[in-house]
Amino acid sequence: MKAVSLRENENVIGYVFTAPFILGFLIFTMFPIVSSLYYSFTEYNLLEAPRWVGLQNYENMFTNDDKLIKSLQVTMTYVFASVPLRLAFALAVAMMLNTVARGIGAYRSAYYLPSLIGGSVAVSIMWTQIFGDKGLFNSALGLIGIESTTSWIGSPDSALWTLIALSVWQFGSSMLIFLAGLKNIPASMYEAASVDGANAVHKFFKITLPLLSPIILFNLIMQTIAAFMTFTPAYIISRGEGGPLDNTLLYSLYLYRRAFQFFEMGYASAMAWVMLIIVGLITLLIFQTSKYWVHYEAKGDK
Repeated sequence: MKAVSLRENENVIGYVFTAPFILGFLIFTMFPIVSSLYYSFTEYNLLEAPRWVGLQNYENMFTNDDKLIKSLQVTMTYVFASVPLRLAFALAVAMMLNTVARGIGAYRSAYYLPSLIGGSVAVSIMWTQIFGDKGLFNSALGLIGIESTTSWIGSPDSALWTLIALSVWQFGSSMLIFLAGLKNIPASMYEAASVDGANAVHKFFKITLPLLSPIILFNLIMQTIAAFMTFTPAYIISRGEGGPLDNTLLYSLYLYRRAFQFFEMGYASAMAWVMLIIVGLITLLIFQTSKYWVHYEAKGDK
């Protein structure tokens, strides 16, 4: 009886210590998720009670809303351009920093610093100054004899690519993860490959990439999800409008505008659920294709 009583007491103590997390999860995560699903089937403006409209919000999204289609196109371009470039750049820098040298820790910290400040308002403002008509980028072009007065932020052809460049510049978190993975690859494998006559290219494609593929999978999924959630740079650089010509109107920015500028909370909730489905399908696709290119050392190729 004492043993049972002690076990019951331990369970109670466990529930007490986990209660803050459980309550926080239910109140600040589950309740908003369930509420947004309900609101997505309603017309709701925060001032009046929600009015049930069924699938009307979802129908309007793809039949009467050209801006939503444009925002999807912009977001897909942003994600499928920025994520591969960011991962490739992070891996290249990680390989350069995967060495033992004096002061290497300072270099790693310097490369990681942009990711610490993240997509902050200050960074976004700095970016507008760099790529403005009188910004640092045009000044650098002038030093090599190319005179330019183009506002790269304000040009419809280049505005989105400045956002992509900002995303690629903040590669530090992926770099550190790649660096940790590189350090787990035994040096003896490279030495054996050298004895067999393998050059640097052979070592990269036959040793580094296969053994690093689980890390690449992790970074790919995390950075893809993060790219779909990008909001602050697009909001600051376009001043909340998604311009020029809606070429920086990311899906998250358009969702924000429908919710907090036009107070169409029901419509915005429907948009959020559509994005959730899109991100879920892309993540599932990545997992399904991973069995063809991800190598797990313990279980062989999957």
